[in-house]
Amino acid sequence: MRVSRKQLATFLAVIFVANLVVMGGGAWLSYENEPEIPETIVGPDGEPVATSDDVQSGKMVFQENGLMNQGSMLGRGSYYDVDYTADALELKTEHMRDYYAQEEHDTAYEDLESSEQAAIDAQVREELQSSEYTDGERVEYSAAEAYAHEQVRQDYVERYHEGDRGRGIQDGLIPTEEEAEQFADFALWTAWISHTDRPGTDVSFTNDFPYSPDAGNEAGGAVITWSVIAMVLLVAGAGVAIWLYQAVELPEPEAAGVSIPHPKEIDLTPSQLLSTRFVLIGALLFVLQTFMGGLLAHYYVERDDFFGLYEVFGIDILEYLPWTIARTWHVDLGILWIATMWLGAGLFLAPLLTGREPRKQALYIKGLIGALLVVAVGGLAGIWLGINNFFDGQLWWLLGNEGLEYLEIGRVWQAGLLVGFLGWTALVARGFKPLLDREPRYGLAHMIVYAGGSIGLLFMAGFLYTPKTNFVITEFWRWWVVHMWVEGVFEFFILVVIALTLVSMNLLTKKSAEKAVIFQAALVMGSGIIGVSHHYWWAGLPEVWLPIGSVFSTLEFIPLLFILYEALGQYRAMDAAGKDFPYRMAFYFIVASSVWNFFGAGVIGFFINLPVISYFESGTYLTVAHAHGAMFGAFGFLAMGMAVYILRVTTRDAHWSDRRLRWSFWLCNAGLALMLFLSLLPVGFLQLEVAFTEGYAASRSLEFYNGGLIQTLFWLRMPGDTLLIAGAIVFAWDVVVKLLFQRKPTAEETRSHVIADRIFGESDAVDPVDPVSDDD
Repeated sequence: MRVSRKQLATFLAVIFVANLVVMGGGAWLSYENEPEIPETIVGPDGEPVATSDDVQSGKMVFQENGLMNQGSMLGRGSYYDVDYTADALELKTEHMRDYYAQEEHDTAYEDLESSEQAAIDAQVREELQSSEYTDGERVEYSAAEAYAHEQVRQDYVERYHEGDRGRGIQDGLIPTEEEAEQFADFALWTAWISHTDRPGTDVSFTNDFPYSPDAGNEAGGAVITWSVIAMVLLVAGAGVAIWLYQAVELPEPEAAGVSIPHPKEIDLTPSQLLSTRFVLIGALLFVLQTFMGGLLAHYYVERDDFFGLYEVFGIDILEYLPWTIARTWHVDLGILWIATMWLGAGLFLAPLLTGREPRKQALYIKGLIGALLVVAVGGLAGIWLGINNFFDGQLWWLLGNEGLEYLEIGRVWQAGLLVGFLGWTALVARGFKPLLDREPRYGLAHMIVYAGGSIGLLFMAGFLYTPKTNFVITEFWRWWVVHMWVEGVFEFFILVVIALTLVSMNLLTKKSAEKAVIFQAALVMGSGIIGVSHHYWWAGLPEVWLPIGSVFSTLEFIPLLFILYEALGQYRAMDAAGKDFPYRMAFYFIVASSVWNFFGAGVIGFFINLPVISYFESGTYLTVAHAHGAMFGAFGFLAMGMAVYILRVTTRDAHWSDRRLRWSFWLCNAGLALMLFLSLLPVGFLQLEVAFTEGYAASRSLEFYNGGLIQTLFWLRMPGDTLLIAGAIVFAWDVVVKLLFQRKPTAEETRSHVIADRIFGESDAVDPVDPVSDDD
C-alpha cells in the first residue's frame, strides 16, 4: 500500500484536531463536575469544624512548602512521605474507632474483643460510606467524624510543624501551627471526596481511590471491566500495528552504496559552534541532577543524616538540603538538561540542512543562552527561597516555588521558559527558512517548527490555574503540560530530530524521512494526547475518563513498537556502514533511547496504566521505575546522542576519541538497568502486594519503607546510582575536553555555503504536484 506524504499529513492534522476537540470537551466536563469545597463543615451541634477558606488555605500551604515533593495527594506527587489523602483517611478511620470504643465501651479500641471491634468497624465504614454531598453548601459530621478531624489536625501539627526526623521531616517544614491545621483540612477534604459518592452515582468522586477496605473504598466493577477491555485492545492493536508495518511502505536507513559525509567535510557556521554551549550547560546540569538523585536514594535509608555527617560532625543536611528541595531540584534539573541539549540540537541542524545562516543568528543565540541561564538559576534559587519562606504575599508562587510536581518553579520563571521556547522556535524557523519556503507544509523543516511550537502551546496550560484553583482542576491542567509533553510532543520531537539527523548523514532521503515521521507522529498523537486521561481516573475528575483513559493509554504502547523497529533499522544501517562510520557513538545513544523508550515508557507504562493495577499502584515505586526508564532512558539518551553528534561535527578530527563516550554509554546503561532491576522494580512489586493485601496507606507507610527487605533493596540501588553518576561525570568531562579542541567556523555568517549540497547531493526543489507514484 503506497501512501503519499500529503495524505499522511492530512491524516495527522485530522487526528491532532480531533484530539483537541475531545480534550476540550473533557475540560468542560471537568469544570462542570468538579467536587466543590463545602462552604462549611459542621459537627452534630452545628458548630463549625472547618470552612472552605480553611481548605483553600491548606492547598496553598501544601504548594508553598513543597509538600507535593515530600509526599503525594490523591496519589500525585513524591513517594518519600505518605500519600496525604490515604493517610488522612486512615487516621480518620482509626480516630473514629477510638471515639466509639471510648463512648460505647469506655476503653481503647485495641483492648476490645474481636466481635466488639468488628461491630465498631462496620459502624465506621457505614458512616463514611453514607456521607452525603449537598451542593457545596454544608457537610454535617457525626460526633465521631468531628473528633477524628480535630485529632488529624493535631497529628499533622506534630508531624509537619514540630518536625519528625524519623520520617525525614525537618522542624518547621510548615512554619506555623495554624498553617499545619489548614493543611490537615485540605488533606481531609481530599479524603472526604474519596469516600463520598458523586451525586447520581454509586462511586465516590475519586472512583473509590485510595484503596481502604476499613473505610469501605474498594475497586469497583468498572475498574476490572476496563482492564479486560484494555488487554483485548492491546492484542488487537498489536495485530493492527504488525499489519500496518507490513502494508505501508516506509523506508529504513540504508548505508550500502551511500556516501556519508565526514565531519571534516562539513562547513560550520558561528551559530553552530555556539550551539555546543547548550551541550556544555546540559552536561553540567546532568551531573548535578545525578548527585541530587544519589542523595534522594540515600534519604530512604538514613532519613535525617548522610553517612554520619550530623552524628559525627554536627552538619545537619536535613536543615540545609531537605528532601523537599533536593527532590524538586532533581526533577527540574532532569527537565532542564534534556531540554537544553534538545534546544542546541535544533539550532545546530538548521544551517546543516539549509546551507545558509541568517544574519545575526549567532547574536540571537547568545541571547537565548543568557536567558536560559537566568531562568535556570533564578528558578532553582527561587525554589530554595520559596520553600524556606523568604517571600511574602503572592511572591511565593510568582518568584519562589509554585509547588506542583514538574511545574515547581515560580510563575515568573515559567513565563521566562515559555518566552524561551517561543524564541527558540522563532530562531529555528529563521534558520530553516530556505527549506520552509521551498518545501510543502508537511516537510521536515515545518515538522520541527510544529514540534517546537507545540511545546510552547501545551506549556501554556500551566498558566490556566492559580493556587486558589480547585486542586482537581489544577491537576487537570498540570497533566496537560506534563503528559502531553512526554507522550505527545516530546515523542513527536524525537521522531523529527532523529529523521533530520539521518538525512544530514545521508542515510535517508528527505522525502522518505518525511513520510516516516508523519506516519509515526500520527500514531503517537492519535494515542498520546487523549492518553493523558489515564492520570484523571483517581483525581476527582468525571468518571468518563476511566473508559477513555483505558482505551487510549493502551494504544500508547503501539507507536513505541514502530519506534523500536526504527531503532533496529538505524542500528543495521550503522553496522552496514562499517568501522569507519564517524557517527557510531551518536547512533549508540539514539538506539539506546528507542530501546529504553519501548521498555520504560511502553512495557512498564502499559502495566501500571491498567486500571486494575493503577488503582493499587498509583504513586508507588513502580511509578518511579516507569519515570526513570521513560524520562532518562528515552529522552535523556536521545539528548546525549544529539550532543555527541554535535560534538563529532564540531571537534577537530585529530582530537576526536570515542573512548570516554563508550565508558559513559555503558556506565549510564548499566547504571539504569541495575537501578531498575535490583531496586526500583522489586520495591515496586512488593509495594503493590502490600497495597493489594493491606491497603494503599500501608504500602506508603514508614513501616513499609523501614522493613528489612525493603531497606536491603534500597541499599542495592547504590551500585546503579554510582554507575549513573560516574557516567554523567565522564560524559561532562568528555564534553569539556572536546570543546577545548573545537573547529573554527568555515562558513561566514550571512553567506550561503555548500553544506546542504555535500549532504544531499540533490536538489530539494518542491514539485507543484506530489503524486503518490513519486512519493516513495
